Formats: sequence, C-alpha cells, structure tokens
Amino acid sequence: MDSKKKMLNSVAEGEKEKDKEVKIDEGNAKLIEWEDYQQELARFCSLTSALNEAKQKKLVLQQKLQSLIQVEAESLNRSNELDEMREKLESRKLVMGNMSMHSKVAEEKVKKQEEQLSSEIRSLLLAGTALSVASKQLQEANGSLAGERGYLHLKTLQKSLRVRQQYMVSQVSLLYPVKFVIGHPHEQELESFTTSIKSGVTAGSKPLDQGSLTISGLHLTVIPFTKMSFFTDKKEVQQSSTALGYIAHAVLLIASYLQVPLRYPLRLGGSRSYIRDYAPSIEPVSSDETSNSLVLTNAKPVEFPLFIEGQDSTRAAYAVFLLNKDLEQLLNYIGVKSLGPRHVLANLKELLKTILSPEYIDT
Repeated sequence: MDSKKKMLNSVAEGEKEKDKEVKIDEGNAKLIEWEDYQQELARFCSLTSALNEAKQKKLVLQQKLQSLIQVEAESLNRSNELDEMREKLESRKLVMGNMSMHSKVAEEKVKKQEEQLSSEIRSLLLAGTALSVASKQLQEANGSLAGERGYLHLKTLQKSLRVRQQYMVSQVSLLYPVKFVIGHPHEQELESFTTSIKSGVTAGSKPLDQGSLTISGLHLTVIPFTKMSFFTDKKEVQQSSTALGYIAHAVLLIASYLQVPLRYPLRLGGSRSYIRDYAPSIEPVSSDETSNSLVLTNAKPVEFPLFIEGQDSTRAAYAVFLLNKDLEQLLNYIGVKSLGPRHVLANLKELLKTILSPEYIDT
C-alpha cells in the first residue's frame, strides 16, 4: 500500500512540472523565422502529441488512483469491520469463558447431587431390605400369635405366672401377717384421721395409719424416731426395729417374686437391717480458703439403718422414708397409688391385698 502511494505522488509531481514548462514557454513567446517554421511546427506537433499522451497517462493514472483509493477505502472499511468483529469475538470469548465456568460449577454441583442421590438410593435400598425383613418377621410374629402358641398361649402363661406370684406372696402374707389392732387409743385414731385429711383423702376412704396396724403382732411407731430420749421405752424401740426388719424382708421377697429391681436396695439383718441410697450426697466441708464450700461425694452408696438404737434418729427416719419409697415403687408397678409417705404398714397391706385379689390374675 505504501509503495502505491509513493508511485502516485511521483506521477502527480511530474505532471505538475510539465504544466509549469508549458506555461513558461507561453510566457516566453518569440518570433520564428519562416525557415525555422517547419522545424518548430514539427517540434510543436511532437510536443502536443507528447502532451496528449501525458494527459492520457494522467487520465489512466487518475483512474488507477481512484480505483486504488476505493480499494484503500474498502480495505479501511474492511479493517474497521474486522476490528469490530475482533472486539465482538473477544466479548464472545469472555461470555463463553464465563459460561464455561458456570457450566463447570453446575457440573460439580450435579456430580455432588448425583453422589448424594446415589447414597440416598443405597440407603433406600438398605432400608427397603430392612423393611422387607421386618415385614417378614412381622408376618412370622403374626403367624405365631395366630397359631397354637400365639396370644392365647401368652395370656395363659401370664395367668399362670400371676397365679404363681400370688401363691408366693400369700406365703409372705402368712409369714408376716399385717393385721388391724382392735381398741387402740383414741388419740392415735384422731391423729390418723387428721393426717388423712391433710393428704387429701376423705373420711369414708380413710387409709389405715401405721399406728393401727401390726406386722406379726408388732407395732411400728414413729415416736421413738422423733422423740428419742434417755427415758424412752427400750422395748418399744426394739419392737419397731424388729417390725422394720420384717417389712424389709417382705418387701425384698415380693420384689424378687415380681422381678422388680428395687430403687433402694436392702441389706437384711433382722432388726439390724440397712437400706442403701445411691444418690450422691452434698456435705459442707470447711477449709482455709473457703469456709462453707460444698463437696459432691459419689464414691459409694450410703447405707442408712432401719433401727434407732445406737444410731442417729435422723438417719433412721430417712431409712424408713426410703423403705416406703420401695413400697411405692412396687405399688406403682402393679398400678396402685401409694397411701402416703408416712404409711409404711398401710402401703404394705395395700400391696398384699392387691396382689392377693382375683383382679390381679385377670389384669
């Protein structure tokens, strides 16, 4: 392209110089002799022919120049179009790059979802197999229940077990009979009545207080546990300790027959029995840094005596409370409510009466 422009410029400059020479010749017109006329005429003809040829060449060059200018313009237009197309192509490349990034991210998400879906499908297959196994087991269980050794057989076995439990408990009732005391003082009746009213029980369904009941002919009185002194009757204290030993033995036997693990286990020793509490105890400990800090001790179960002689009355009263909690546990196991925390013998009698009733076998 540059060489073409140079050539066109040189041609144009040559034509300009020729035009200048012609003008100079016209300005310097001179007279010629006739003898030289032929030569001048021939020279003039040759000059005109040369001028015409130059004009024709000029026209040809102008045409070529115009065509070259058109070609140059078209090439410029084409280059501009190419630049625009390059810019569009770059923008398309950017768009395609973004789309490829998005497609990669979407592909990764799809792969993760496929993995999750495959894991869920595997879990569903496992669950389906487990469900089919469970359904087969259920069908087998339904078949066994509907067969000869089915529900009726289980009811029969349960009834025979209840009969056996009732018989064993009846032996306990014969070994440690809990009976009413006829003609006990009026003060104890009044105390029993007021206690039942405070606990929310009506007079028509007043529970039997432990002062009006005996176990194997022995009373269980709470007075030695609360008002123990030097002048307290030792015989009454020994009778209460023996009665507590009888109650503990009866509770332990009934719990073993009913196959109920007691919340507060018993360690039998006759009138020197103990009851264990597995709950952690909090005791105050004094030190140099803190005067009243609390220390939680849970190394081993604490035993509380079911007798008062030679023991702390508070620990003995707490032991009676725990024994009554074991009775409440057995009563709740057979579906009966407790008569209260101060009715040990009454709860034992209610337990024996409920187990020995005909309704216990049918339930």
